[in-house]
Amino acid sequence: MDFVSKYQGVVGRVFRNDNSSSNEDSYVERLLDRISNGVLAEDRRSAMVELQSVVAESNAAQLAFGAMGFPVLLSVLKEERDDVEMVRGALETLVSALSPIEHAKASKNEVQPALMNSDLLSREVDNISLLLSLLAEEDFYVRYYTLQLLTALLTNSPNRLQEAILTIPRGITRLMDMLMDREVIRNEALLLLTYLTREAEEIQKIVVFEGAFEKIFSIIKEEGGSEGGVVVQDCLELLNNLLRNNASNQVLLRETMGFDPLISILKLRGSTYKFTQQKTINLLSVLDTINLLLHGGQQTDPGKDTNGLANKTVLVQKKVLDHLLVLGVESQWAPVAVRCMALQCIGDLVSSHPKNRDALASKVIGEEPHVEPALNSILRIILRTPSVQEFIAADYVFKSYCEKNPDGQRMLASTLTPQPQSMVNAPFEDDVNMSFGSMLLHGLILSESDGDLEACCRAASVLSHVLKDNIQCKEKVLKIELEAPRPSLGAPEPLMHRMVKYLALASSMVKDGKAGTSGPMYIQPIILKLLVIWLFDCPSAVQCFLDSRPHLTYLLELISDQTATVCVRGLAAVLLGECVIYNKTSDSGKSAFSIVDAIGQKIGLTAYFLKFDEMQKSLLFTSAKPALARKPLTRSTAASMSEIEDVDENETTDQKNEDHPVLAMVLDSPFVFFVKELEANIREQIVEIYSHPKSQVAVVPAELEQNSGESDKEYIKRLKGFVEKQCLEIQDLLSRNATLAENAAKTGASGSSQLEHRGSAGSERVLVETLRRDLHETSQRLEALKAEKARIEAEASTHQNLAAKLESDLKSLSDAYNSLEQANFQLEHEVKTLKSGGALPIPDIEEIKAEAREEAQKESEAELSDLLVCLGQEQSKVEKLSARLTELGEDVDKLLEGIGDDMAVPEDDEDEAE
Repeated sequence: MDFVSKYQGVVGRVFRNDNSSSNEDSYVERLLDRISNGVLAEDRRSAMVELQSVVAESNAAQLAFGAMGFPVLLSVLKEERDDVEMVRGALETLVSALSPIEHAKASKNEVQPALMNSDLLSREVDNISLLLSLLAEEDFYVRYYTLQLLTALLTNSPNRLQEAILTIPRGITRLMDMLMDREVIRNEALLLLTYLTREAEEIQKIVVFEGAFEKIFSIIKEEGGSEGGVVVQDCLELLNNLLRNNASNQVLLRETMGFDPLISILKLRGSTYKFTQQKTINLLSVLDTINLLLHGGQQTDPGKDTNGLANKTVLVQKKVLDHLLVLGVESQWAPVAVRCMALQCIGDLVSSHPKNRDALASKVIGEEPHVEPALNSILRIILRTPSVQEFIAADYVFKSYCEKNPDGQRMLASTLTPQPQSMVNAPFEDDVNMSFGSMLLHGLILSESDGDLEACCRAASVLSHVLKDNIQCKEKVLKIELEAPRPSLGAPEPLMHRMVKYLALASSMVKDGKAGTSGPMYIQPIILKLLVIWLFDCPSAVQCFLDSRPHLTYLLELISDQTATVCVRGLAAVLLGECVIYNKTSDSGKSAFSIVDAIGQKIGLTAYFLKFDEMQKSLLFTSAKPALARKPLTRSTAASMSEIEDVDENETTDQKNEDHPVLAMVLDSPFVFFVKELEANIREQIVEIYSHPKSQVAVVPAELEQNSGESDKEYIKRLKGFVEKQCLEIQDLLSRNATLAENAAKTGASGSSQLEHRGSAGSERVLVETLRRDLHETSQRLEALKAEKARIEAEASTHQNLAAKLESDLKSLSDAYNSLEQANFQLEHEVKTLKSGGALPIPDIEEIKAEAREEAQKESEAELSDLLVCLGQEQSKVEKLSARLTELGEDVDKLLEGIGDDMAVPEDDEDEAE
């Protein structure tokens, strides 16, 4: 009774109303009573059939059943397993109670009985365990209705059922066993597992552990591969659930079964190549599987890139590239959705994989003798296809091929050879024998004949991939010159100038209302993107762009054109900014300072920077996604994917739809990030130019040179006057720039938090830099004179110190001479003493004394001579230095005052001692 009261309480609180005693409630209650308390088996079975019928047809009956029916039927499932008919009836009734009634259109605020009943049944884990145990029953219909009931529960209460199954021992195992059952039950179990594994990672692991890969491919092979029915679609959806964002499961598949069973599904069978809707959906599903393997796993998984590269390597070894080229390029009778998905897989296959890129470049399409490189065929698809989606997918192939592939870019650029003027108006059918580059140039200039810029902008998109981050290709393409449409119209012009002309033509078509249905929406952004990529970090490209003076004028007008979209005005502002930051020319009218000055005069710095802010806040920039991002393919989305042609026709009818798929391709997240970084550099460089106009020019005016016969004092005085005059002129020049620089910085702060500090400190920095420069220019010459004066004084002091040292040496020599005299006197005294004693023959003392005195005198005279020569030289230097110091206005006597006093003190002391 507790179980009954609990359900009655929950449902009663929700559904209590004045009709609680209605006929349906009474009828359901009587039937439940017959089932619960009936004596005759036939009567109970009859009541079960009637209950199932009324619950399947009436919302009120479903409500009444939810209030009091679950305990009765669950009791039947627990205690009456031997009565197969009662168990069948109970399960079928429960399925009806959990299935919405289609013809009943309830209001949005009304609670759905099927959802409420699902919630009530799934609250108890024991109920789910009871249902899973019924899968072991031998009766076919018991197992069938049990799977249907679990599927209905999963549809209405997925999270609760997933949690319950994980807590039940061998719950997933019982479901996996159903895959080996009879076909109908197998299909129901397959559908149930597909729902279970969509987001439950733990269930995915258990399913793979139970041998899901082998069973899935076994069923696909049994059903006939891509020619099979919806069962193959369910198998592939289950496979995709197991592989999506799960690198470990991908590795397990690659190292156990391999990719051969998967690739075999791509093989087209039969000679007619008929594509039914189901076959199309199956091919889309297997292509989705390959796409998952190429991405390698979840974005946050550290082993994602390694696993992705390994998958790409193995897939190419298994010849998957050949099958993809057949589906995406050769099979033009295949549905557009299949061709697009195959092209996307080719792009993912070669992305960041050098060997696969080389393999694609070496592939040829067709049969002898009519063969051509695969890249040429893909380019032809871009130029010819009427499908926008196919153009986007084929363009993605070139984007992936050229990204971080300088060798491949140079290979493609080397084929860019202009065709004769006679070939310009030739139709596309004549491009079969052209090289890749000739075909690309043909597409670029084909609009000369009919004014249709569609092919031109598509070719421009491919050219932007060839030029991206490759200075050699940019330089080579700059040298390409195209003949004028008519010889009388002038000399050949560079390809870049022709692209700017087409950009202007697209602008005029928008203004005049003569554009096609979809062209103007993305023609201008694509051409602008090409020019932005071309001019990036390429001064020679900037020079070529500015060689034609109307280009700068047109760009300034486009930025201010209110009829242009926010995206077009913003990209034009970025292009103009590149003409500033990568400008190395000093020609008048083309220098960076001249362009910045033109911006200030024609647009206004504040208005110019607002173009960046408007573009950054636009929907296209804020919602930018990775190239060709899409949702997982399920039963509900597969049908719409297979009918992509209808989508294209509807999308191209709305010119003002900013969510156009081509615009999403042009402004993908990598390009948006690139533009944001470039914008910050443009802001900083323009503010720098305003703060330091022409500061790099180092020209010394003639006024800074000292005139002949001009004294230093007069020279310094004249320099001060010149500097003061220059300071006044500089202040007058910077008064306007300081205000503009501050406004520019503040404008940047309103659009980007990164530039907020720069905007608030703009005026202070300008003022500090101005004062510093003025001080440097004022004191530069004076500092040079002071340095020269200090050097002369240092030399004078050095020579004076040397003279003092020589005088000290002379005094030491004199003291030694005096000591020698004293020793001589003592010896004479001793000689006299010896003579008076008479013990030894005494030599001639006077003669010895004279010889010693003469020898000492010679030595002293030689040393004195050397000292006097040195003193003479030093005295000459001192006199010259003194004369120079006198010219500089220094008092020499005052500088020499006291230098000789220290040396005189010892001599005075000696005199006093004597």
